[in-house]
Order: sequence, then structure tokens, then C-alpha cells
Amino acid sequence: MNYWVSVLFRAIPLAMGAVCVGLGVDVWTAADQPGNEVAGRVVTFLAAICVCLFCTAATIIRQLIHRFNTLDRWGYPILGYLTAAGAAAYGVVLFSGASAAGSDPDYVAGHVVLGLGLISGCVATVATASTRFSLIPANSARPAGDHAPPAGAFGGAATGVLCAIPVLLAAAAWAIVVVNLAQTTTPSRFTVGHVLAGIATICTSLIALVVSIVRQVNDAYTPRERVVWPWLVIVMGTLSLVWGIVLLILDSEPYYRTPGLVMIGLGLVCFSILSKVGLLALVWRRTFALANRVPLIPVLTALTCLFLAAFTFQAAVTDSAVFVAARVLTGLGAICFTLYSIVSILESGTSSSK
Repeated sequence: MNYWVSVLFRAIPLAMGAVCVGLGVDVWTAADQPGNEVAGRVVTFLAAICVCLFCTAATIIRQLIHRFNTLDRWGYPILGYLTAAGAAAYGVVLFSGASAAGSDPDYVAGHVVLGLGLISGCVATVATASTRFSLIPANSARPAGDHAPPAGAFGGAATGVLCAIPVLLAAAAWAIVVVNLAQTTTPSRFTVGHVLAGIATICTSLIALVVSIVRQVNDAYTPRERVVWPWLVIVMGTLSLVWGIVLLILDSEPYYRTPGLVMIGLGLVCFSILSKVGLLALVWRRTFALANRVPLIPVLTALTCLFLAAFTFQAAVTDSAVFVAARVLTGLGAICFTLYSIVSILESGTSSSK
């Protein structure tokens, strides 16, 4: 990989994080809409995901340009986990003193920010698993067969811990969904239950990415996994998209609209993750002629999010119920575009289209 191209791919997550912080703080500090506090906090803390994606990008790129060192091996995962922990802690503090009755912005924003912290924790685990990314192309070039894991692969305990982290974080997200949807319906619980369901689908999709990386690093990736993990992400993305569309079709109350639109955006993020999981599957021990086209998937999902945000911004002029959704969809578009950087890096490091 060209050095200056590597700089660009590392700059994209930081630039998108700056966009999220800039837009989020601007909305957060405004006082002209009742949804400013929710939208501002959520968009601001989407930057936590961008930081963790930067850690992933930098971890892989430093190996591709042969500058990876001990500081990189420990520094980027630690930065990712600290960022995730900070977002999750802020979310917990925010909703711990809030009420689920009515429409409490702190209850909604706190739970959603906690969910973003859970996603960030999963992405930080992707960065940690990627500290041995250089073994993936080397293992892929080896002939298939039963042989010992390569030198430098993850040990049994490390493999178990890495694979368990996103599972536990996804389980936590699904638990929040069940708790909120199982109780008496209020606008706050309804919004939290449905939006966290979309966040839980992303955490579940990231299980597939972490396990795929770990299994390929250990040269234990099987033909069955080539099918199972991409389909898990497809199911999660489709679930979130369809769930959001159903909420918009039902539209029994004005508070159905924001979670419906946001779940569609979160489903698009799942399909951006699919580009990474699918690419790892497609190029493992084979040549995939269209590998360099796979990075177009997150570009398309980013554009879809941004176009949907544009229409929602216009709708918000007369319908305040979609004010929050318009801002959040913009931030989700930034996340999708950040994933374009990661997929491009993976394509550069793992595939051969010739």
C-alpha cells in the first residue's frame, strides 16, 4: 500500500469523527427544538465508533506498510476500549437518574449512547483481533488441510476472550431491548427498545467480523464459515431494515417515526459491515475478480443514509417527530463512509483480483 494512500485511509475515520462531533455539539447546544439534547448527544457519541474504527484502520495499515511495533500492538486496542468505556459510562450516568415515563430525553439519549458504547467495544475488539492481521494473507496462501496454527496465532484463551467479548456486548444490547419492550409502553421505552434493537443487530454483525478475523489468523476458517458469517450479517441487516419499515408503515403514534427511520439507518450500517465479512470470506484461499468493487458497498450505504437524511430534514420542517432522526441519519452516513476506509484497507491487504 502506498504510504500517502495509507494516510488518507487513516484520516477518513478521524474526519468523519470530527463531522459527528461538530454536528452533534452544534445541535446539542442549540435550544430551538425539544429533540436537540437527544440528537446532539447521540450524534456526538457516534464519534466514539469512528475513533474505534480509526484504531482498526491504523492497526491494519501499520502492518501493511511494515511499521507495526509494540506501541501500536497495545496502544490502538487500549485507545479503542477506553473510548468505548467512556461512551458507555456517560450513557449509564445519563439515564440512571432519568424517568421512563413520558418522553424523557435523558432516558432515551442515555440508553442510545450506552448502545453506541457497546458497538464501540465490539469495534475495539476488531482492532485487537487485527493486531495479527498480517497472518491472514499468509495463511490464505497456504494449502488447505489439517495443520497446526501458524507461529504468532492467538492461543486458546485469547481466542475465547476475543470471540466472547462481542457476544456478551450483543447480549447486553438485546437484554436492554427486551426489558424496555416488555414493560408498559411509553414514548421513551418504545424509542429505546426499538433503537437498541437496531444497535443490537450491529453488535451481532460484529460477532461475525471478529470471529472471521480470529479464525483466519489461526488458520482455522472453514468452508462452512464462509457461508455462515456473511449470512448472519445479512439476516441482521435485513431484520433492522424491515423492522424500521414496519414501524413507519404502522405509524400509530408520532413517536414511531424516529425509531423507524433510525433502524433503517442502522440496518444500512449492518450491510456496510457485510462488505468486510463478505470480503474476508470471498478472498480466503481463492481469487475473487471483483474484490476491488466490494468497497463500493459502504459508499452506497453511506449515500443512502445521507439521501434519506436529506428527505428527513425536509420533512422535519413541518413534522418535529422526525427532527432527531434527520440528525442521527447524517451521523450514520458518516459511519458508513468510515467503513469504506476499513473495507478498502482489507481489500488491499487480503485480495488479489488478478
